Amino acid sequence: MNHYQKLLRIQTTGKSLTRITSQVEAIVAESGIELGLCTLFLRHTSASLLIQENADPDVLIDLENFFAQLVPESGDYVHSAEGLDDMPAHIRTALTHTSEHIPISRGRLVLGTWQGIYIWEHRQRRHGRELVVHVSS
Repeated sequence: MNHYQKLLRIQTTGKSLTRITSQVEAIVAESGIELGLCTLFLRHTSASLLIQENADPDVLIDLENFFAQLVPESGDYVHSAEGLDDMPAHIRTALTHTSEHIPISRGRLVLGTWQGIYIWEHRQRRHGRELVVHVSS
């Protein structure tokens, strides 16, 4: 079994979705692995990973609006040591994912035509996020 691993550092712009598909695709190509699995792991508890629509940005807006209603920032939260947006960010991360697995075929991610990979920043201000990209065959 062959393995290739790289740490990807992404600077988010505050509460938003940052597309990272091309960066992950580049690491998969760099790995030289033709058939296998790409595992993504985001090393944070107030941001998440998402595979979602990559063509119509309205989908991402609707997702953000839905989560804003589902997990309001003005909730009656006990944890506020890191700011009022921190606990809602933890809840949003708990409802989504911090890891994803994507098959690899012919040296490329097997994503659907309209699928893109995103880091979903749940905090108000920008953060440096770390994503472990592990490719195996």
